[in-house]
This record gives sequence, structure tokens and C-alpha cells, in this order.
Amino acid sequence: MKNIANKFNLCSTAISAEIYGAGHINTTYLIVCEDGTKYILQKINNKTFPNVDELMSNICGVTEYIANSPSHGEELLLVVPTLDNKPYYSDETGYYRAFTFLSGETVETGATLKQFELAGRGFGQFQNLLNGYPADKLFDTIKNFHNTVDRYAKFEAAVDVDLMGRATNCNEEIKFFKSRKEYCSRVLDLISSGEIPLRVTHNDTKPNNVLVDEENDRVVGVLDLDTIMSGSILYDFGDSIRYGANTGAEDEIDLSKISFSKEYYESYCRGFLPHVKHMLTEGERVNMHFGAMLMTYECGMRFLTDYLSGDTYFRIHREHHNLDRCRTQMKLLSEMEKNEDAMIEIVKRYL
Repeated sequence: MKNIANKFNLCSTAISAEIYGAGHINTTYLIVCEDGTKYILQKINNKTFPNVDELMSNICGVTEYIANSPSHGEELLLVVPTLDNKPYYSDETGYYRAFTFLSGETVETGATLKQFELAGRGFGQFQNLLNGYPADKLFDTIKNFHNTVDRYAKFEAAVDVDLMGRATNCNEEIKFFKSRKEYCSRVLDLISSGEIPLRVTHNDTKPNNVLVDEENDRVVGVLDLDTIMSGSILYDFGDSIRYGANTGAEDEIDLSKISFSKEYYESYCRGFLPHVKHMLTEGERVNMHFGAMLMTYECGMRFLTDYLSGDTYFRIHREHHNLDRCRTQMKLLSEMEKNEDAMIEIVKRYL
């Protein structure tokens, strides 16, 4: 890894390389150079992201755009080029990229209200910095990622084929998603009509993808840009809420532990919305809360589709794991539906 790190345009020679972080897709190393400067080196998972040129084009584009903004923060996540000025290095062992090192901490599990607010602030600032970026120039690193109409078609196909003979044991779950089919096209129709614009979306807006300096009430930056694509700001807002405003674990078996936390929802709104309210269209404003409902619906449907298809996408650790995950999303969505009026009012308060 030291030899590979030295293929990049570092400020001095790399003298150590250690496994770093808790990511599951790419393999990440902390590089320390002779003069003490730190960098991040990653081996790219080209099974997950087979087109490395498109992947790195997206990342270079948004990081350079942010770097050219007069309102960026003190520290910048930048792609470090190779010695021959390319965005990544490859050899027979794989594909590698390097980034500048950012200080700060990530919140891996169990974010406090303050930490969740900071995460909201981080993703809000990220959206604000990229307002005006030509989202239609971005490549889709994962095709149809939040195309919920396409997700629904795959769900229906999985029910019809019933590859594992499991459909009869989850009739209630199947009915749940079929009864809400109209959710699928709502945002896509608004994008098609021009009421909602295409924006740069991060598509993995969990708190652990924001570096924070909690002691100084400061956001350092947003990480993990592999899933940068064009989409709706409702997706990014919604996925944060789906993940962070759930009182239980995503795979909790005891559904009595699953509920929608209005307190956490409001803390995220308090962090996120002030940074984006000036740029939102009316279509985005009135549907912001629905983004949380849609992402919860979509994720639960994906878990159920995978369960019916033999658990081929999401990694499982026990029997019926994906069905358990599906049920937590169903419970969470049901709670959101009961609290929809309150969700709308909280958004209005911070807009």
C-alpha cells in the first residue's frame, strides 16, 4: 500500500499505511507521509462500481465545484491525482484513489439529537454548495437507484415468480406495498413536469457520512461520494430521516421498539432546512416530508423483493433477516403516515 500511495502526487513520501474506518464497500487506508501529512487511500470495489472512469468523473466534478465555491469550509475533500495527473491508479491488483485527509469524527451508531442536527447541517451545506451544479452531467453509478416505479415492477415480478415459495408466508407484507403503489410515481411525475428540479444527490445520507467537530459545533465535510448522481433533494432528506428518526434497529424483530421520532425528525430539519430553503421550489417545499415516507416505502419494498428472490442483494445473518428488515420499514412508514400533518408543520417551521 505504501508503494501504491507513492504513485500519487503526495507532498512527501508515504511511510505508513494502516487500515482505516468502518466502510463495507471499498478498502480504506490511512497514509502518513514523511512530513507528517495524512491522506486517505482507497482500493475501489469495481464489482460494485464497474465503471471507474464514470465514478471518478462524478467525484472529481463535485469536489472541484465545491473547492471553487467562496463559501466552502476550512477543510476540503479533494481527489489527489496520480503522478501522471490521473484521478486514479490501476494495476493488476485493482483500482486505487487518494483523497486529502479531513479531521473530525463520524457517528457510526446511535446519534444524539445534536449529532443528528449536525448531520442535517452537513448535508444541507453540501446541497447548498452544489446548487447550480449541472446534475444532468453526472453519470448514474447505480442505474435506477431511486426509480421507485422500476423498484415496484421488480417487486411485482418477484411476487409473481415466487422463486423461493415464500409469498404465501408474507401476504400481509405484499398487500401493504401494493396498497401504496401510488407513492411510487409521485416524485418522478413532479420531476417530469418540471415542478421539482434534478439536483446533485448523495444517495447515502446516513450520519456516518458526515465528519463533524462536535466540540466546536462544526461540520467538517461530507464523505463517501461514490453514489453521487442526479435526483431529487427529497431522496437525500428522506433517507436521512428513514435512517435516523427510527427509534429501533433497521433489523429489529420486536416491532414494539420501532417508532417514528418526531424529536429526531425536527432536529434534522433544524440542521438541514435553513441551508436549502432559499433554493427550494414550491414542489420541493410541500413534498419534503413525503421524501421520508417514500424512502421508507422504497427501502422496505426492496427488502421484501430480496427476501422473495432468495436474499441475493442484501447480506443476511439469520433466517428471514430481510423480512424482518421489511417489517421495520412497514412499521416506521405506518407511524409516519399517522404523523404526516405534524411532519408537514415541522418542515414549514424551518422553511
